Amino acid sequence: MPGLCWGMIRLFGLLIALTLAATLALSAHAASRGEVETLYAKWRENDLWPEARSRGVSRASFDKAMKGVGLNWDLPDLAPPGFPKPKERKQTQAEFRSPGAYFSEKRLQGLAATGRSLASRHASVLSRVEQKWGVPAGIIIAIWGRESGFGGAKIPHSIFDVLATKAFMSTRKELFRKELLAALEIVERGHVPPSRMKSSWAGAMGQPQFLPSSYLQYAVDFDGDGMADIWNSVPDTLASIANYLSQKGWQRGRDWGFEAVIPQGVTCALEGPDRARKIADWTKMGIIRISGRPFPDNERGQAGMVLVPAGIYGPEFVVTPNFYVIKEYNNSDLYALFIGNLADRISWGTGDFVTGWKDIGVMLRSDIARLQKELEGQGYDVGGADGLPGYKTRRSIGEWQEKRGETPTCFPTARMVK
Repeated sequence: MPGLCWGMIRLFGLLIALTLAATLALSAHAASRGEVETLYAKWRENDLWPEARSRGVSRASFDKAMKGVGLNWDLPDLAPPGFPKPKERKQTQAEFRSPGAYFSEKRLQGLAATGRSLASRHASVLSRVEQKWGVPAGIIIAIWGRESGFGGAKIPHSIFDVLATKAFMSTRKELFRKELLAALEIVERGHVPPSRMKSSWAGAMGQPQFLPSSYLQYAVDFDGDGMADIWNSVPDTLASIANYLSQKGWQRGRDWGFEAVIPQGVTCALEGPDRARKIADWTKMGIIRISGRPFPDNERGQAGMVLVPAGIYGPEFVVTPNFYVIKEYNNSDLYALFIGNLADRISWGTGDFVTGWKDIGVMLRSDIARLQKELEGQGYDVGGADGLPGYKTRRSIGEWQEKRGETPTCFPTARMVK
């Protein structure tokens, strides 16, 4: 018997290998949508299903989730087998302007007004959420508004249409394959019927815009109906956002950050989460809140970081570790600042940043990438030559300027590039 079983296993493995080889051979010559659809059907049965089964997904759950799921040819970033290879997107050729363009005052005012109304309507739920996870209501509401317009944004796609298409023929197949398997696991666990699992074109689901893997880890049933329904339940949505931030390290009782003033003689090249100091130590160097009020007593003895998202050409901040927790939701300084500012407007009725964003001219991302490569060649750590000036690029520019005897500005400008 053991020998027979091993022989059957080898034969089964050989059949799978031959099937996959045939699929790959056919893919090299596929030239029509019909042929790609045939390849997709074979891939789904001979490749996707065996892996889903190995992860504990039953055949019934797999068939239930994938029933009627085909390729969505209208999605972006597709690379169908046998079709001409898509041209690489030259993101570094995009125009780059002041970060201030990200902060539409009209949009912020509209989101804040709606956010205040919803914070009042859902005050009881938000109070219980904050008590359990320690995340302030303003932050939760701000993320809810930014991600899905407080649940009002259209989220039209079937998660399985999106993820199956992208797992089979996108430019980032492995990422979407992982998320497709997570979505199948959601069905297997009985969390949500497949028909209700709606997503964006990128596979982000529901009002908090969670990927399936995030849903499995962070989604919460807070209304007690037995389902973590981030599509239709406001309590579940708000609690899931709070749980996400809490598990990413949100520090209860701390703010996200404060607009500040860095005095002349103190370099802007001090920024970065790896250069944290006690906020009291920053004040000893002359860095103060722009309001003139002292930093809160509970913040003074704790870690803070300098943040200059536009160098000396825009607002300056002292932020807390919670700022970087917000960035876990979307890895962008500007996103985290948007959320922080919107949360303050909702909670305290404040407005725009006091310091405005100055005109830095128009550059191409490729210009900034060349600048980054030049700095790398001189030994500076710019965090990668991607054409986006993150904090490592900004402070490298400041340090390079200081070394040349110039006043540090910590940000690329059109003049500097020239």
